Amino acid sequence: MASSKARQRALARAKTERQIARRAAAARRRRQWQAGIGSAVALALLVLVVIWKTGGFDPEPVRASDCAWTPVEQGAGIVDVGKPRTTGVLKNGVKTMTITLGQGTVTARLDPSKAPCTVESFTYLAGKKFFDNTTCHRLTDAILQCGDPSNSGSGGPAYRFPNENVPSPTVDPSAAADPNASAPATGNALYPIGTLAMAHSSAPDSNGSQFFLVFKDVQYPADYTVFGTIVGGLDVLQKIAAAGNDGSNQAGGGKPNQDTKISTLTVTDTDPGEPSAAPSASANPPASAPASPAASASSKS
Repeated sequence: MASSKARQRALARAKTERQIARRAAAARRRRQWQAGIGSAVALALLVLVVIWKTGGFDPEPVRASDCAWTPVEQGAGIVDVGKPRTTGVLKNGVKTMTITLGQGTVTARLDPSKAPCTVESFTYLAGKKFFDNTTCHRLTDAILQCGDPSNSGSGGPAYRFPNENVPSPTVDPSAAADPNASAPATGNALYPIGTLAMAHSSAPDSNGSQFFLVFKDVQYPADYTVFGTIVGGLDVLQKIAAAGNDGSNQAGGGKPNQDTKISTLTVTDTDPGEPSAAPSASANPPASAPASPAASASSKS
């Protein structure tokens, strides 16, 4: 009998030891699984951090491939610095153009989504220091025109490119014979205070490097590329305007009475922020358009 009870106790002890061993093995496997999950999560987080810091989550730039740079003949006022790229041109995002004048700094936000080739051209020319140490050659009561290395009104780079993002023509309701009919377009458009646009000649698609900064609402023909908005320095432009011009341009305006020189013009891949409060401007643009920026440019600008 004693031998039978001893055998039963031995079997029970062995069973208990097996159960303890199974529980220990299960706990060990659970700890290993948890450790593996923790390591995987840590590695995943590390990978995400690396991707984030290297810009992997930034939106993929949308690029245009249809910028056409048409060569022009070499001549007076033409400065050949090559041509911008034709492919891989950014078509989204924001850039900042900073113009340092003797009177102060003007800052503008450029919009590649609306005028990708124009912004690409300015980025390229600014990188070549094309605008540095050039004089703004024309001033009216509404705009300052710059970007001609020859200061003659006919200079520019050795290429031209087509219009982009031209404004919609305004309408003249008083010109409609039938009050119920749609008013006809006037052919002019409002270029509101703060507009940054290209100047060109009367020839189609003749944009080069000349541009104008609008510091007072104005109407011009609806065929000038708008490629940015002035966000700082309108007061600088209005002070230049207050000094007047010499009236030397037959089409209107003339050289600023204050020598207005661009010491540097840069374009950077940053957002300049929201525009500051614009100085007061006429809410109603003039009924007849003043001489447009095209008037001072020859067939080469």
